[in-house]
Amino acid sequence: MDATARIMEIERFAIHDGPGLRTTIFLQGCPLRCPWCANPESQTISDKLLYNTTKCVLCGTCIKNCPTQSIKLIDGKIVINRDTCIKCRLCADNCLAEAIYFIGQTKTISEIMKIILKDKEYYEVSNGGVTISGGELFVQYDVLCALLSECKNNGIHTAIETTGDTDWEKIEKVQDKIDLFLYDMKHIDPEKLKEVPKGNGNRILSNLKKLASLCPEKIIIRVPVIPSFNYDEDTINGIINFAIDNKIKEVNLLPYHNLGKSKYEHLGLTYPMGDIPMLKKEELLKYARNDEILVKIGG
Repeated sequence: MDATARIMEIERFAIHDGPGLRTTIFLQGCPLRCPWCANPESQTISDKLLYNTTKCVLCGTCIKNCPTQSIKLIDGKIVINRDTCIKCRLCADNCLAEAIYFIGQTKTISEIMKIILKDKEYYEVSNGGVTISGGELFVQYDVLCALLSECKNNGIHTAIETTGDTDWEKIEKVQDKIDLFLYDMKHIDPEKLKEVPKGNGNRILSNLKKLASLCPEKIIIRVPVIPSFNYDEDTINGIINFAIDNKIKEVNLLPYHNLGKSKYEHLGLTYPMGDIPMLKKEELLKYARNDEILVKIGG
């Protein structure tokens, strides 16, 4: 039976999610709730209605087409009741200004593989491949297993982007089908991981240690550097030393950005990070090194 996946999007010709030209599959669902999350629509497995006020011309077409009257004009503004919305998508389908749109769709493994295989020649020429991302892809474990198997059957390089917040047995069972782990390490302190991103900090760090004992050469640690959370020398150097101690050869420091802020507005949510300014790459250059470990700014 052809398994089905809940995805946000499929990005072809991606260049930041592993080596070479890649196709990145963004799966929905994540156990963490990072305040700086750039993809809040990925946190749960469901369709998400988004509304861009800057595009809206207040024509009222969405109001007329909504069968549950979940869209109203109040005080000259469009107000959407997402609790009563049945996600029929009539509002988006008939919005000529494209102010209302949905993220979240269901695709079979076969449908996804058809898209992946379109670019197989580009993977071969550029030493690229497929990256499965999220959300947290282990939430859809059966989908992950199926995609990895199909990619390996077709001789395609595989990478995953993971928070590591899952059962070790799941990681262990698929690690031989994964050529590169882009492992998200937000902090060295498990209590901080529990307090802010709401993750299982002990499990995240334990899984990384176990994985490094099996295949350190397949791991790149990625650190979203966040002001007021982990942007301090003790924490960043602690993560770098953790990598060295576990024979991991590369760490990428990713400066905080607020490029996902508009998505919160479109979802009718408040951006948790407020007006905290973005970090510049130059502010992290003092950590860059290439001696016993490669520390890159960006990734």
